[in-house]
Amino acid sequence: MAGRTNTDEEANVSDPRPEAKNGVKTLGIRLPDELHAQFALVAQLDGLSLTDAIRRAVEFYVEAKRSEPDFNARAAAALEEIEREANSRRAAIQALFGGAAETSEPAATRKGRTSS
Repeated sequence: MAGRTNTDEEANVSDPRPEAKNGVKTLGIRLPDELHAQFALVAQLDGLSLTDAIRRAVEFYVEAKRSEPDFNARAAAALEEIEREANSRRAAIQALFGGAAETSEPAATRKGRTSS
């Protein structure tokens, strides 16, 4: 629907479509009119729906990022941060309910440490 925008309330409502429950996410993007027109024309010339063209563009972007020299290091750092945050939240929940407030660090982060 051209010109249709979702309100904040609509954006927060669970998607009732069956595909939304099967590991598929809906992504809304905003494009300048000129870029949208060009993208729609290119997709049409390639015989693709806009959805399929967007999916291909996203796949291309992900592959391009994966091939960057520092991508693995940045992904590993992000994973370590996720683990730290999870351990912190786990400790907070354990403390809240009277459990031991120990964090269980993954073996990889404990490796090589000596007790003081």
